[in-house]
Amino acid sequence: MVTRQQKRKTASNSPSSYTGGITIKSRRELQAMERAGAIVGSTLALLKRSVEPGMTTGDLNRIAEKNIRSQGAVPAFLGYQGFPATICASVNEEIVHGIPGKRVLQSGDVVKVDVGATIDGFIGDAAVSIPVGEIDDATQQLLDDTRASLYEGIAAAQPGNRIGDIGAAVESYALERGYGVVRQFVGHGIGRFLHEDPQVPNYGEPGKGILLRPGMCICIEPMLNMGTEATKILDDDWTVVTADGAMSAHFEHTLAITKDGPKILTLND
Repeated sequence: MVTRQQKRKTASNSPSSYTGGITIKSRRELQAMERAGAIVGSTLALLKRSVEPGMTTGDLNRIAEKNIRSQGAVPAFLGYQGFPATICASVNEEIVHGIPGKRVLQSGDVVKVDVGATIDGFIGDAAVSIPVGEIDDATQQLLDDTRASLYEGIAAAQPGNRIGDIGAAVESYALERGYGVVRQFVGHGIGRFLHEDPQVPNYGEPGKGILLRPGMCICIEPMLNMGTEATKILDDDWTVVTADGAMSAHFEHTLAITKDGPKILTLND
């Protein structure tokens, strides 16, 4: 789940409010982060296998919640700042934070599912964009490029680099291919709280911003549009859509910065 720059969010299932600052995780805390990430990864893998035309976004929500709870975790999004579901399910021009419900998925759609899970007090968070049935070539290229831009950002998340290196890597990859890079919503630090410092934009200048240190955990999550970068929020105060109605894609991983480089905690392939 991406963070809104204009609004600090805190995890509803945490014992106290996040007070700011970057947290460096201990070895034990990183192990807990790995457990949370593995549950998120398994849930996304299950959802990718499950999506088919005719099912609803509410069906996906039920599948995800059952899988998360079956592994001893709890959904990190449910009740968070009033969010009413276990997953975010955003279809086509919906970028992020879509509320699952009665919408029926049709062949040619793209559904973006964002999943969070909490176990042993730590949180994992990741997202994928899933084609429903057959999609056109341009939409498939958008999905491929957005996923590739995520891995460009991850490759830049080396200890000693800075947050700006991540954003610059994502942005340059996307702009070279003609996409709008969403700027209003950004990635984030993560740990005991869903949204911790630092913010991780999908744009930036190399060598600028917060220093990446071993023990930091962050979420990188490019959101690329086939049209402009402009967005708007629907009347439900959650669902973010492209301002021009163009298709959008979203991919996300939680990763730990280690002395040997970035380690992805939410693999789902």
